[in-house]
Amino acid sequence: MSGAAEAIRRLLLTGVSAGSHLPPLIVKHIHGRLLRLDLLLLTDLSPLLLRALSSSGLHLHVLRLHTLLPNPSHLTFPFAIKSASRLPDPLTAGAQLHARSLKLPSHSNPHVLTSLLNLYARCGRLHDAQKAFDEMRQPPSTVSWTALITAYMDAGRGLEAIGVARSAFASGVRPDSFTAVRVLTACARVADLVTGEQVWRAAEKEGIAGNVFVATAAVDLYVKCGEMDKARGVFDKMKNKDVVAWGAMVGGYASNGHPREALELFFAMQVEGMRPDCYTVAGALSACTRLGALDLGRRVVGMLQWDEVLGNPVLGTTLIDMYAKCGSTGEAWMVFQKMRKRDIIVWNAMILGLGMTGHEKIAFALVGQMKKSGMTLDDNTFIGLLCSCTHTGLVKDGRRYFRNMTQLYHIRPRIEHYGIMVDLLSRAGLLQEAHQLIQDMPMEANAVVWGALLGGCKIHRNADLAEHVLKQLIQLDPWNSGNYVMLSNIYSNSGRWEDAAKLRLEMKAKGVEKVPASSWVELDGKVHEFHVGDKSHPLSDQIYAKLDQSIQGATKFCFSTIYN
Repeated sequence: MSGAAEAIRRLLLTGVSAGSHLPPLIVKHIHGRLLRLDLLLLTDLSPLLLRALSSSGLHLHVLRLHTLLPNPSHLTFPFAIKSASRLPDPLTAGAQLHARSLKLPSHSNPHVLTSLLNLYARCGRLHDAQKAFDEMRQPPSTVSWTALITAYMDAGRGLEAIGVARSAFASGVRPDSFTAVRVLTACARVADLVTGEQVWRAAEKEGIAGNVFVATAAVDLYVKCGEMDKARGVFDKMKNKDVVAWGAMVGGYASNGHPREALELFFAMQVEGMRPDCYTVAGALSACTRLGALDLGRRVVGMLQWDEVLGNPVLGTTLIDMYAKCGSTGEAWMVFQKMRKRDIIVWNAMILGLGMTGHEKIAFALVGQMKKSGMTLDDNTFIGLLCSCTHTGLVKDGRRYFRNMTQLYHIRPRIEHYGIMVDLLSRAGLLQEAHQLIQDMPMEANAVVWGALLGGCKIHRNADLAEHVLKQLIQLDPWNSGNYVMLSNIYSNSGRWEDAAKLRLEMKAKGVEKVPASSWVELDGKVHEFHVGDKSHPLSDQIYAKLDQSIQGATKFCFSTIYN
């Protein structure tokens, strides 16, 4: 090897061993120098140069150089295929490389086939990706299995991704951190707790459970499956918690009905010196929404720059939702008006917020503006429109929107749409029509839908239908004590004492206990929780004294009004 070639080789090796990229101009210069020296036949230099060109983003140069190689090997094809996947038309370039590889011994090399697998997956050609995997003559490596799992995940086929993972583990593959993260993420998406926990135990056995990305993926799995105690157990053991792990826990507590814990963790995060990202703030704002804690929500927002909020659709949407549901529609409208990026999610949040607070006319008008701006109504837009009708009793409008959704916009109603329609009809006293709608639904009604009909039965005192509804609810949610109590009360009120007693015995036999009702009150930016008959609050004596005083005042007012 000449002195010039040796100098080039050392320079390329320095760039590779340092783990950094050589500047593109230097790489181009080396490329040109090699062409002039006619050193392309030196196969030990071509992989180094291809790596340098690819790392510098010079993908066309990679393909041109690879074309000039008389005998490209398994060391050069992966770089060429990777560069092909970065081009505007990756499939054409990738197919050419695939065709060329078939003529060479390197075709069956797992590194080449894994690179082709990744390219086809990136192009949405899952069948070809699977075919590349199946052509491997040697047992696929962990990297190859992980690539196939990722291909199915990116195609939105989570269950099949988990199936591939099971096959990998059955063949003796031991997961590395990348595999564990991908499979745990796939399990989280489809709420497959059983497989996810198997992967987590394997990660602990392999000694990779301490990896921050693996542990965060496990936290996310438990959060998505509603196992907050297990999620907290993994989270507390993490030595290096990143913002994603904190955000997963805050958002998980908020979405799983633990808003106080979400906010406690959110503020603890800042004590630890961790700055929340937009997703963590969104989780904290969702917790404030569930608590109706407007002042606390303002405090959370105050930690951000307004520029961050107005330029971020995720934060903007959550903030609009929080303001509207906490009764401050004016502030929600102000955020909406000032948002720089208003995608359909932002529009839908504002329409829903207006509809739920009795501003249905503005909500309907906003839909007109939305159409003029070029937006197409989606299924969530109709959620907002139907909610507007429900909160103001507009039965005719609700029927029209529900009909137009399918006939004009060709949107298939989700169970949420049916639930809102049942609620609208039930509130209006159209109980039989609401019941018929449930029976005509293309899917099984859930507890929310039956609960909407039950609400109408209570308002309009239809005990017979309420009995039927409660029996359905008990089947769907056998541990909800409230359903047993309401059905028992219906039996008692109609003199069916024996049925009421049987129901109480059934409730006792199943171990269903009545959970005390609770409520939250926000005062001076702090949330106070109260349970029925609870005297654990440090100011209980003063609270009950004030409550008695208020009741006496209300009673005197009622008697005075009646007398007058």
